Amino acid sequence: MVNQANSRILVAGGGIGGLAAALACSRQGLSVQLLERAAQFSEVGAGVQLGPNVTRILQAWGLGEALAQVAAFPEKLQTRDAKTGLVLGTLRLGERAQALYGGPYATVHRADLHGLLHQAALTAGADLQLGQSVQGWCETAQGLDVHTAEGASLRAHALIGADGLWSAVRQQLLADEPARFTGHLAYRALVAQADLPVHLRTDQVTVWMGPRLHVVHYPVRSGEWLNLVAIVHGRKPEQAQSWDQAGHAQTLLQAMGGDSGAIGKDLQERLGSVPAWRLWALHDRAPIAAAGQMAQGRVALLGDAAHPMRPYLAQGAGMAIEDAQVLAECLVQAGQPVAAQLQAYAAQRWARNARVQARAIRNGQIFHAQGVLAMGRDWSMRLLGERLMDVPWLYGQGPLA
Repeated sequence: MVNQANSRILVAGGGIGGLAAALACSRQGLSVQLLERAAQFSEVGAGVQLGPNVTRILQAWGLGEALAQVAAFPEKLQTRDAKTGLVLGTLRLGERAQALYGGPYATVHRADLHGLLHQAALTAGADLQLGQSVQGWCETAQGLDVHTAEGASLRAHALIGADGLWSAVRQQLLADEPARFTGHLAYRALVAQADLPVHLRTDQVTVWMGPRLHVVHYPVRSGEWLNLVAIVHGRKPEQAQSWDQAGHAQTLLQAMGGDSGAIGKDLQERLGSVPAWRLWALHDRAPIAAAGQMAQGRVALLGDAAHPMRPYLAQGAGMAIEDAQVLAECLVQAGQPVAAQLQAYAAQRWARNARVQARAIRNGQIFHAQGVLAMGRDWSMRLLGERLMDVPWLYGQGPLA
């Protein structure tokens, strides 16, 4: 078992998942050392949507007030036809989400969320080390001897691989194939709402759906900025492992059908308001099939290292935060050896993560539908609206439900 007084949990990776794990475990009184390969803690990217299943956890960690200072809290999520601009369906968020699921629906800049977790992990006592990355390990009778790419040797009772999509910990633990390219490209941008015409400013989440494309935008940074993501089908770029390369507006519009009329004037105006795009090639893995894909012996995987998923359910960061909460709970179970504690973590998490992965894939197919399938989608949304768009199994379940 993990002895809280003198045993160390080693976390590989200082992104949202790694910092969440460091914070959750430190709050339970565990000794945590986190290794981040970058020379400084930072988070690139744009926005993150946090459903009530996630904000409940952040509130339990004492981050509710800090989140309220930087996030936006949209009153509704609306779907629209990318060509006609017509509203297809509306899901009320705001007070409804709080009343039904015990937490708000929040939208936040990734860097702001990362900053909250970073500061909270430091305050909770986690040891955060920069310029260090896990290269490998060997298991001994006393625990793990972990080696870094920089030549350090560290002793730990458990190793948590939270080192992202291209996880080195996963590579050694599972020796499986690299993450797969989905055939989808994400163009993302941030625009100050004050720089937009009044009719383009918004305080809600909007999803525009069209053939082989969709666009989502929502407020971040207390509503002062607008996060936009346009996803199209395309070839794998040369720098496929980078999610922060320059994107070109003309290339995006061509992928959306150019002048063919695939997108209407409303959406064209919205996209035209963006001064610069960044490009990200989307990768994922098949849904998890067993607990052994998340933990073996004294080593466990968390977040994108375990279950990278497509963004069509907006739960990538959310599942990592849920993982962190359950991991910490399991690591303080009395009377259990470390390997059993990590197996308990994996047993609790793998099926839920697999369900979210599968639903995200399905949502992408629905968002990008063509022909008869698109007609059926639009008809169903108009008829059922909120009943179809809500996901109570997601928002109302999970840790701290």
